[in-house]
Amino acid sequence: MSGLLHFSRFTSRLPGALIAGVLFGTGLMSLSAHAQTPAPKLVGDAYRNVERLMATHAYAQALTAADGYLAQHATDPQMRLLKSRILTVTGKTAEAKALLQGLVQDYPEIPEPYNNLAALYAAEGDLGMAREALETAVRLHPRYAIALENLGDLYRRMALDAYERARAAGISTPTLAAKIRAVAP
Repeated sequence: MSGLLHFSRFTSRLPGALIAGVLFGTGLMSLSAHAQTPAPKLVGDAYRNVERLMATHAYAQALTAADGYLAQHATDPQMRLLKSRILTVTGKTAEAKALLQGLVQDYPEIPEPYNNLAALYAAEGDLGMAREALETAVRLHPRYAIALENLGDLYRRMALDAYERARAAGISTPTLAAKIRAVAP
């Protein structure tokens, strides 16, 4: 399925700019064209430097810069979110997931890490965990547009999976075919 979940940036509580997405089952892609609002400017030289390095695909240097900053400010949620993005785009999704899980433990009131975890869970095919994480993000911030869109995309994917299983079980009706067409990408 070609629907996607968007990684989020800190939107309401902290300044930041994280825009990336996960195609279901196929990995990451840039989503700057899919951003719903312009990304806020990062505050502080360390954030701007990491973002600049990421923009030029200098991920090793970006990771070094993020780690250097985090050595002095280990609990900084914005830099941890930036680091999780670096880890994700470099294929270190297990490390990214662990970092995001730590963020939700340390800052359970911030919805963005839940959204980003959902994107990683969905990419792994764990739609139940993705749904749970997105529902938590929306519960924390009911008007969180990126999480709401992702939840809709996830429900659509889950519906398509259920309809495909019904078809595989032998149901072949015009109604089922219409439902599959309605939710298929």
